Amino acid sequence: MHSKPIGGTSALSPAGAPDVIVIGEALVDVVASPTGPIEHPGGSPMNVAYGLGRLGVSTALLTSLGDDARGRAIEAHLGRAGVELLAGSKNAVRTASATATIAADGSAEYDFDVSWALPAVAPAHLPKVLHTGSIATFLAPGATAVRALLEQSHRECMVTYDPNIRPALLGSQAEALRIFEDLVPLTDVVKLSDEDAAWLYPGLPLEDAAERILGLGAGLAVVTRGGDGSLLATPATQLFIPAIRSTVADTIGAGDSYMAALIYGLLSRRTEGLGQDTLATIGHLASKAAAITVRRPGANPPTATELAADLEGTEVREGTTAAAAVVP
Repeated sequence: MHSKPIGGTSALSPAGAPDVIVIGEALVDVVASPTGPIEHPGGSPMNVAYGLGRLGVSTALLTSLGDDARGRAIEAHLGRAGVELLAGSKNAVRTASATATIAADGSAEYDFDVSWALPAVAPAHLPKVLHTGSIATFLAPGATAVRALLEQSHRECMVTYDPNIRPALLGSQAEALRIFEDLVPLTDVVKLSDEDAAWLYPGLPLEDAAERILGLGAGLAVVTRGGDGSLLATPATQLFIPAIRSTVADTIGAGDSYMAALIYGLLSRRTEGLGQDTLATIGHLASKAAAITVRRPGANPPTATELAADLEGTEVREGTTAAAAVVP
């Protein structure tokens, strides 16, 4: 990876400045229930920011909210995790929403009411990590502003990216792939799901998709595979982390919890490189966070205390495969 400060306090991140800034959409998920629609704060970048706050990481979110009841609910939700809403984030006519239709098998299809724009602002100080992803990196006009912020920042701080593909909001696959691959050189860490990889690179094995992302300039490519674990790849190594078995309430927010814990682990490594042992530790930590999240309904990521307690008594074996403990 590029040589960038990711631990300690740098001149770019003075005392009191957030360690992580997340740029991306925040919206309200509307889910039908027997008693009527239930609304929950959502949006992949917002969930990542919330997950980082729950883990005790100093975090701020730059987003697009309306000055309405839904926007205030999202701001209060973030505040409960200690996440700062950056100035300029209340810029929309109304707060975006995604209405979920639940099928008989429990899967959900979403109908989005989303507009995405960002004001011409930049953070006062660059953080240790800048994270972005999902709709915010594809949907105009805000996607242009996101790219401009990455261009300004990527040489000075670590950039992490989760495309979290939403085909219903994208144009052609070819255009989305072009946007994605144009952004990868501005990033250090790219995490995507196996579904994302299959949509972006149909027919390409996951290992080859990771290699392509590394070839575009990322230093770490991560592909999550749900119950089949995750793949972490650098130019020097590929490591498979088995999933941790867990009783599943639902899978809402699991990928975002994984992403938040991945960033948390990268921050915790200080000056260590991304050797196999470090990759195994970070991947295992992220898998644990996802396993805890799926045990309980909704996007309810773990706190640092919960994650540490859940990790007690587990270990990661040396070698090409990390051993994940089985959670009862």
